[in-house]
Amino acid sequence: MVYQIINENGLDNYYSIEDKPGIKPAEKNAKFNFLKNEELAGSLLEFQSEQTNNISLFLPQIHCSSCIWLLENLPKLHKGVTYAQVNFVSRNAYVSYNPKDISLYELSVLLDSIGYPPVFEKKKKAEKTINKSLLIKLGVTGFCFGNIMLLSFPEYLGLKDDVSEPVKQFMQVLIFVLSIPIITYTALDYLKSGLKSIRAGAFNIDVPISIGILTLYIKSTYDILALNNASYMDSFAGFIFFLLIGKWFQSKTYSSLSFERDYKSYFPIGVTKLKEGKEEIIGLDEIEIEDEISIKNEEIIPADALLLNDFAQIDYSFVTGESTPVSINKNDKIFAGGKLIGTAINIKVLSSVKQSYLTHLWNQDTFKKQESKYAQISNVLSKRFTIGVIVIAIISAVSWLFIDTTKIIDIVVSVLIVACPCALALAVPFTFGTVMRFYGKRKFYIKNIFVIERLSRITDIVFDKTGTITQTDKDSIEFTGDQLTSIELDCIGSLVKQSSHVLSKSIYHSITINNTLNVSSYKEEIGKGISGLIDGKHTLKIGSSDYLNIESTKEETAVHVSINNEYKGKFIFSNTYKVGIASLIHNLKKDAALHVLSGDNESERENLEELFAQKEQLNFNQQPLDKLTYIKNLQEQGKSVMMVGDGLNDAGALKQSDVGIVVTENTFNFTPSSDGIIEANSLIDLDKIIRSSKKSIVILAICYAFSICYNVVGLCFAVSGNLTPLIAAILMPLSSIFIVVLSTLLVSRSFQKHYPKKDKSSSNKN
Repeated sequence: MVYQIINENGLDNYYSIEDKPGIKPAEKNAKFNFLKNEELAGSLLEFQSEQTNNISLFLPQIHCSSCIWLLENLPKLHKGVTYAQVNFVSRNAYVSYNPKDISLYELSVLLDSIGYPPVFEKKKKAEKTINKSLLIKLGVTGFCFGNIMLLSFPEYLGLKDDVSEPVKQFMQVLIFVLSIPIITYTALDYLKSGLKSIRAGAFNIDVPISIGILTLYIKSTYDILALNNASYMDSFAGFIFFLLIGKWFQSKTYSSLSFERDYKSYFPIGVTKLKEGKEEIIGLDEIEIEDEISIKNEEIIPADALLLNDFAQIDYSFVTGESTPVSINKNDKIFAGGKLIGTAINIKVLSSVKQSYLTHLWNQDTFKKQESKYAQISNVLSKRFTIGVIVIAIISAVSWLFIDTTKIIDIVVSVLIVACPCALALAVPFTFGTVMRFYGKRKFYIKNIFVIERLSRITDIVFDKTGTITQTDKDSIEFTGDQLTSIELDCIGSLVKQSSHVLSKSIYHSITINNTLNVSSYKEEIGKGISGLIDGKHTLKIGSSDYLNIESTKEETAVHVSINNEYKGKFIFSNTYKVGIASLIHNLKKDAALHVLSGDNESERENLEELFAQKEQLNFNQQPLDKLTYIKNLQEQGKSVMMVGDGLNDAGALKQSDVGIVVTENTFNFTPSSDGIIEANSLIDLDKIIRSSKKSIVILAICYAFSICYNVVGLCFAVSGNLTPLIAAILMPLSSIFIVVLSTLLVSRSFQKHYPKKDKSSSNKN
């Protein structure tokens, strides 16, 4: 049935993927009938509209690359499914579908029919069930292994001749009986996986493991039942026991990595919470249900919420890929991930922030850049590793035919067991994953682990000026022009309040406002200015001189104001640079060429020349397209470019760059185009961040070297007959554990060196 579904939709490649494909589906039943209730089904969705529904499904049957391939091809199985992406570590599939073509009930039945029934109970509970199954297998194997060892004591102590023949036979039969639960239950997953891999025409690590298991078991069974001799059952049971320990350890460590990524490394950004009429900046992790939050133009909705204003335009392209804004009315639900277009709104939070959901949106294929070359190397080595091990085992067996035939079984099994690509495969995720966790603690959040590798290769760093290296909350602002009335100040304050641009916020906090007036027909042109109709009476335009069509010959950072087509004057800014920025620039010059792309005029050239001392790389009056073109030109010269901006006017440049970093200061400057988000106060650590990324490449090389040395040395001992299968089974998971410990300790030491702990007495004095 499964084959028919796959074959009819042109997905025959499913059976050619390197890893074992599929799991036999269970019999049809009514377990998804509750999803026919639209209200109940709707409560499970993460996004819902007339044409698109999004849901994250926990699919515990996901276990290999062929699973991922098939699930991500769901759109070919049913026209109603528009998108599917799998997170292998968490075994989650994020699916978008058209509710007019397929319902959630039908989607669940479809998934069930190809062997991946979704679990709708709480994920922790479902994972607990899976872990419980593994622990039961571990317990059964441990029990059998321990008793087999006890029954084998006469062999270990050289007392077999002192044991009577009937007792000896009884003990051998008992050992065989104890081995049956292991071969038929606890080791069965490895045997199935190896068999499916062979059927698929590819070889994974379970193939040599399965050969080792069967070789040991068949030989031991023959010795017991036919020859009544000492068997290898103790080695066989110990092998499976330590394999399961390694599997348990791997599941725990991957869960730990996933937990750190999704829940502990909160975005270092804030939202504006309204409390008793006053605005308060809070972090994403502090948002609670029923909180009232203010969202400004171009800001992302951080959580599902109700609209408190009469009307809003929401761009859900971040969620659905469709850029046409959706009209939302008062008390309608707004989904997390939508971007506000137009006048600022107030919303009431309906659910807590789902960090994993925002992370998923950020990490969609649309915004991904080139994958890590180290991950590609690991994949290639892992593919060829298993075949190489089998070849070595065969050559060893043939060679020992001419030396000592009694050792062939031990040697072949030891070769198959001791060689393990797991240590090699774990090097990348654990080294980079640990670095990513340390970054998160220092308020630097990156999209995925592969950003670290690109960081290590940076040759050029491009800075935006306003809001990036300048400290806008401490700018000196002066208004020159006509004396503004209280009504005019209210109009200006009401308009700039709608914008999340740093200059708008600076103006808002620098003037006295008596009343916040209603704003309609709000428009914001990126890099130019904003306009709107205030209280239905006053037309305002605020922005650059070009935006207001006025002549301005003076070089200064200024925002001009026009009310009812009458020019009123301008706000003049005297820039204040962030504390520590001079030291940062000095340190960065050692490793990279620095550039400045500013949308402002050249009024700050003298200060920037003193700061950067690179006249030819300071560029002013740069529009968003100019910034993107500048970065593209650098890349065409073979440069690896990092763009550091505020995320408001730099989306194109951030996406074009090899690494795009958004600097956030009390605002929700979350953009899918960026590779990382850094809190403004942590920007002065950018040189340490780049240095630590380079150090992580060295650490990764050390882990690779250990993995290669372990396999070479282990194989040499095994081939020479100096390694027993039991010791090989112990060494195999130990090599993976050692890689995890080694990478964690080396990364921790590296960060302690780059981020030394401050002396407490000195800190208190300061």
